Amino acid sequence: MDYFFPKEQGYDIVHIGAVAPSITDEAVMQLAIQEQRIIITFDRDYGHLVFGEGYRPPGVIYLRIQDYDPDYPGIFLHSLIESENLSFEGQFTVVSENSIRQRRIE
Repeated sequence: MDYFFPKEQGYDIVHIGAVAPSITDEAVMQLAIQEQRIIITFDRDYGHLVFGEGYRPPGVIYLRIQDYDPDYPGIFLHSLIESENLSFEGQFTVVSENSIRQRRIE
């Protein structure tokens, strides 16, 4: 995904599986809050952590994409960021190929 989100374009991405494999979702959430990072995930459990457990990360992008090539999520998300007038800050965003829904994280 670094190929589609280079630092030269202002993206600062940390791949949690590369830097801290096997940590819990709660630990990922704490790290995101501490480092002020938006979480990009395929894991629906983050919705429960935000709305059920009260975690308040800077934002979550939950990708509901199925049957894709390995490069597709990065390409899709990059095109979304570049083409849509969306803010992910303070939002729980659910993205599929056909829709985008956002709910404010309060």
